[in-house]
Amino acid sequence: MGHSTTQKVTAATLLVALGIIYGDIGTSPLYVMKAIVDKRPISELLVYGGISCVFWTLTFQTTFKYIILTLNADNHGEGGVFSLYALVKRFGKGRLVIPTILGAATLLADGIITPPISVASAVEGLEVIIPDIPTIPIVIAILSGIFLFQRFGTQKVGFFFGPAMVIWFSMLFVLGFSQIINHPEILKCLNPMYAYRLLVEYPHGFWLLGAVFLCTTGAEALYSDLGHCGKNNIRITWVFVKICLVTNYLGQGAWLMSEQNNFLEGRNPFFKIMPEWFLLFGIAIATMAAIIASQALISGSFTLINEAISLNFWPRITLKNPTNNKGQIYIPSINLILWVGCVAMILYFKNSAHMEAAYGLAITLAMMMTTLLLMYYLYYRLRFNKYIILVIFMLFAFIEISFFIANMKKFPEGGFVTLIISGLFFTVMYIIFFGRRLNNNFTKYVPLSNYRDLLVELSADNTYTKYATHLVYLTKADKTSEIEEKIMKSIFAKKPKRADVYWFLHIHRTEEPFTLDYEVIELINDKVIKVNINAGFRVQPKVELYFKNIIKDLVDNKELDLHIRPDGSSKYNAEPDFKFVVLEKFISFENEFSFKEGFLLNSYFSLKGLGVSDEKAFGLDKSDVVVEEIPLIFHPVTDLVLKRKLHIKNEE
Repeated sequence: MGHSTTQKVTAATLLVALGIIYGDIGTSPLYVMKAIVDKRPISELLVYGGISCVFWTLTFQTTFKYIILTLNADNHGEGGVFSLYALVKRFGKGRLVIPTILGAATLLADGIITPPISVASAVEGLEVIIPDIPTIPIVIAILSGIFLFQRFGTQKVGFFFGPAMVIWFSMLFVLGFSQIINHPEILKCLNPMYAYRLLVEYPHGFWLLGAVFLCTTGAEALYSDLGHCGKNNIRITWVFVKICLVTNYLGQGAWLMSEQNNFLEGRNPFFKIMPEWFLLFGIAIATMAAIIASQALISGSFTLINEAISLNFWPRITLKNPTNNKGQIYIPSINLILWVGCVAMILYFKNSAHMEAAYGLAITLAMMMTTLLLMYYLYYRLRFNKYIILVIFMLFAFIEISFFIANMKKFPEGGFVTLIISGLFFTVMYIIFFGRRLNNNFTKYVPLSNYRDLLVELSADNTYTKYATHLVYLTKADKTSEIEEKIMKSIFAKKPKRADVYWFLHIHRTEEPFTLDYEVIELINDKVIKVNINAGFRVQPKVELYFKNIIKDLVDNKELDLHIRPDGSSKYNAEPDFKFVVLEKFISFENEFSFKEGFLLNSYFSLKGLGVSDEKAFGLDKSDVVVEEIPLIFHPVTDLVLKRKLHIKNEE
């Protein structure tokens, strides 16, 4: 979806925004107030202070940081931590890689905890009607159904999400408003003084921030989904969403005030503010909203991994497009990982109350990393005054570090689970990014001019059988005058590869999401041609298709004399004769590494081996590809001591 289309504001686009953007943050009333009040005697300071903290968290974190500031950081209409990184990476001089990886890893961990906590919180409403109902099998069945459905794409149900979320938010508003009427004094808690008093006067009040933070966990996902709707649609719908959310929190608070000096004892104020006759409908609507929230997180995880692959943060894996809609991606391996993770979460924690302990710790890290990247964006791209940026940074640093410290209390109670998951994702991204960089540093480039005469001579040498009319190599060489030494060795191997035309294709990943264009440079007249294909970081490359179209364009335009020379086709086969050579590398035993280099490179090649091959990753048909395995010798062994032992004949 391009920049222009996502900036339109119509009734339909506003509906789409409601259906896609607010699943995570929209389902937070299911568990936030329960988490704040749980196991504590209900008092005015606890309730008023808790809601005041929620309101001002939504105001500072969600409204000010994400809706007003961060949504400006749109990369041609696209959002998310990788889009933000692409905008500012050239200003960070490499310092921004770790914050980006950390932000992405914690977001992926969020994709594993959000579906089970949302669905479990909704389904547990049934316990109000049937106290001993086993909720775990129901939650697992719903989650499994969601993940099973991913292979078919969400296009068929996407139109249903918007109206469904309108019903959900309207229900939140009506339920909340019906309780506020009974206790209008609850509106006083919008005064920030109550938030201050809770943190300062209530026993261990500061640690309640861990529960308060749950109200804004979906803000990071909100920015990631920018590309689906555009910032104008998100900003307009947020007004409606925030009013509905705050009204519901106030309503839950009004009900809690009628229960002063009591304990919740497992009761959820969200379901207690529903009339008994409406409970079944309310639970059904809540479950539907939880499913939509889960879907948004899963789709967001697919998009995140697709960007990570393009920006070299993740191994190349199988990607599928279940529909013709741009941006609709299905990644089978990630779908399986998320499903296993979600089911393991519900089996380990058993209910939403226990999951609240794990929820929030990882996402505070994601928000802190976004803040860091955002400051670079505001300073270098929007040219904000550095003192204004310092004030903004100090504000968010104070808020987010406070939330992080409060959430650290959850570490032994379950927070360690999401940090372990984040750590696993972080490790994979770290190894792939830095392992690839190290591998590229060791890649040797040579001047193409050194081989100019040899290539012309080989092409005309009839003593060797023609290997292909068009011989195509993928190259990483940015400079037109250079080529990898390994490619030249492949051409001039023991059996040299004679061809009429040698093509070197370079895929350049752009900082824009959906760029797709190319340029052609003739390096040796009619003999060696370099093609640079510029592909956006959200584009899945189909190199063979591009190459065929490029040749067709060159022939049609009568360029490079390709139209007057044979292309290898015959009366038996009209297809041009071309061959792609893919060089699969492996680490030779003839290397001597430092521990860090050895670990990084061996781990990199191991992870790369788990992914798809280069021909699949770049969209090459197997029938047109030759794979050559070549040993990589980075650091040859230099201190080898090998002594010859002389054999002395026994003389009789």
